[in-house]
Amino acid sequence: MKPARKPGYLISGLGMSISPALDARLQRLRLVDKRAMDADQLEFTLEDHDGRLAIPRKGARLGLSLGFQDQGLIDRGTYIVDEVEHAGAPDTLTIRARSADLRIDNPAKRCGSWQKKYLGMIVGDLAGRLDLSPRIGGALAGIFIEHLDQTDESDMHLLTRLAERFDATCTPKNGQLLFLPKGTGKTAGGTRIPGLTLRRDVGDRHRYIASDRESWTGVIAYWSSLETAERQRVVIGDTGNAKRLRPTYENADHATEEATAEWQRIQRGLAEMSLVLAEGRADLYPETPVTLRDFKAEIDATPWLITEVVHDMSDTGYTTTLSLEIDTG
Repeated sequence: MKPARKPGYLISGLGMSISPALDARLQRLRLVDKRAMDADQLEFTLEDHDGRLAIPRKGARLGLSLGFQDQGLIDRGTYIVDEVEHAGAPDTLTIRARSADLRIDNPAKRCGSWQKKYLGMIVGDLAGRLDLSPRIGGALAGIFIEHLDQTDESDMHLLTRLAERFDATCTPKNGQLLFLPKGTGKTAGGTRIPGLTLRRDVGDRHRYIASDRESWTGVIAYWSSLETAERQRVVIGDTGNAKRLRPTYENADHATEEATAEWQRIQRGLAEMSLVLAEGRADLYPETPVTLRDFKAEIDATPWLITEVVHDMSDTGYTTTLSLEIDTG
């Protein structure tokens, strides 16, 4: 039986560097890495038995790297302190932070509109106001939008609304605004993200759920014709047991976009999988394609995509929990 590997980490920005070799104070750490507009969440607790730890101010920047001591650590980014907690005895300092990329300092609500513009132009305008460079993936940039209103909402809220409408992910990352098709496992340039194969012997536990999602056969969306004042409909899939969307949209294109996005969400939700890796993987991120092996035949035959990665580290070890959905790319 091979000895358990020792977790490795480096936390910077606290007035000292915290690592096993320099100042082994870590009791526990959890990093939740989500896709789209959900900020990555970091929480860790440090021993403060000697009182040397300063309580960081709210808004302070922290750096984090994770891995194992017998290999190089992987940079997991920069985080902004949201909340601190000091408790004792024995004294401990708990810090809660969110990824710096999603702390955009532009909460102002705006009013405005776009007429006869492509989605890429609109996202580009919004990214520019946030001082970010737009990267728009797939065919999203070329989607024509007849009319779009921004009514008393922030730029980030509007981007989130557009991402929902077109079943996309919208993520600020390293000075860029990534607006990508959801569930395709592709980069902004349209190339496939390199996938990986995970066998059952790398995991401690797994959970597989298959659902018929009420056996929906398609999606129906309605729109109102200005010429005839009649309510029209568009169908994606089959009408047999189609899900009907409640809103009435302003034109056929918008109705089609909403119906298509909902149908894609239904397809991805037909099965889900969670897997706890016995040895943590700091190199895994959401939207990575995954092939599973040595599970049940149905599980192995399904193409998977990572939607969430949770890293848990303590003096007892380092594990990574993956949440997976069907890869429709």
